[in-house]
Amino acid sequence: MICRLCQRALAQTKPSPSHILRAAPSFRALPTLSQSQVLRTAQRQPFRLAPQARHYSQASAAAAAPPALEKPDYLDEAEAWIWDTLVAEFAPLELNVRDVSGGCGSMYSIDITSAHFRGANMLKQQRMVNKALGDKVKQWHGVQLRTKAP
Repeated sequence: MICRLCQRALAQTKPSPSHILRAAPSFRALPTLSQSQVLRTAQRQPFRLAPQARHYSQASAAAAAPPALEKPDYLDEAEAWIWDTLVAEFAPLELNVRDVSGGCGSMYSIDITSAHFRGANMLKQQRMVNKALGDKVKQWHGVQLRTKAP
């Protein structure tokens, strides 16, 4: 709440509504086009329903394709097998395979991003990866699997 003295002081500093209306620009001051000006503009610039189609060469389409993943040189034999299997099956945009068991080969962390996962929920994506890896997964203690669609 504001005391009466503060209310009076506030009311005196605010401009009155009639004062605001006089300061506002008139709608009549806005520029208008005559009918003949509109017709001349329409004749100069015809209306287009759709933008013109662009034609691209095959070279630019090939350059726009994502580069193939390069296999890291630090992968051990089991990690390399997982890498090769997933690259052949899913053509991933991103792939990271690590042995997180401390070197005994019983637990792996796999992060994969592939267009093949588009439209599938997380469970279906992970089932696809498990199917691609086959019976090899059954020999492991565990797997950390992160799948994404681009």
